[in-house]
Formats: sequence, structure tokens, C-alpha cells
Amino acid sequence: MKLLCTGIELADASSRGFELDGQKLFAVRRDSKVYVYINRCPHRGVGLEWTPDQFLDPSNSLIQCATHGALFLIEDGECVAGPCAGQSLTRVDCREDAQGIWVSL
Repeated sequence: MKLLCTGIELADASSRGFELDGQKLFAVRRDSKVYVYINRCPHRGVGLEWTPDQFLDPSNSLIQCATHGALFLIEDGECVAGPCAGQSLTRVDCREDAQGIWVSL
């Protein structure tokens, strides 16, 4: 497991992008739980963020691709609207402890 960031660096209802060992990732915290995905849309293979660290729709309830507006569930990365409906983001195993958020790459 590799340290992604400290827990305080990812506020609730927010997202943040990272690059770890050459792999682009992003993390979302919702209801105190952390979800980490590879930053790659299954439709076009592009990064999802609108601007740095902005991966969520305006309501902060779904992950949204900046390129074509596809919407993904935060909890499992499933695309629920857009050209890649039925496909999913690639989830990265993670855990959180007192030191921070850890991922398995």
C-alpha cells in the first residue's frame, strides 16, 4: 500500500486528483468514506476533471466527465448517464487510517 494523502487533505463531499508512480488517480470523499479511481473515462480514455481537483457534478453527488458529461456513481464508478452508460471507472483499492489514505496499485 502507498500513501496517497493525509485524511485532512480530502474534505467530505470533495474530490482531488493525484499522480502516483506515473498513474493518474482521483479520490472522492462522501459521507466520510473514501473512493479512489483511475482518472480515465471509459468512453474516450481521457482524464475526467473540469479543472484541477474538480471531478464532481455541481451537486457533488456524482462524478462527471468534463469531456462529454457522462455521470458516474461515486460508490462504485458505474456510468449512469452518457455515452458510456453501463461501463464503469476502474476502482483502486484503498483504506484509511490515522496516517492517511492508502492505495494498492
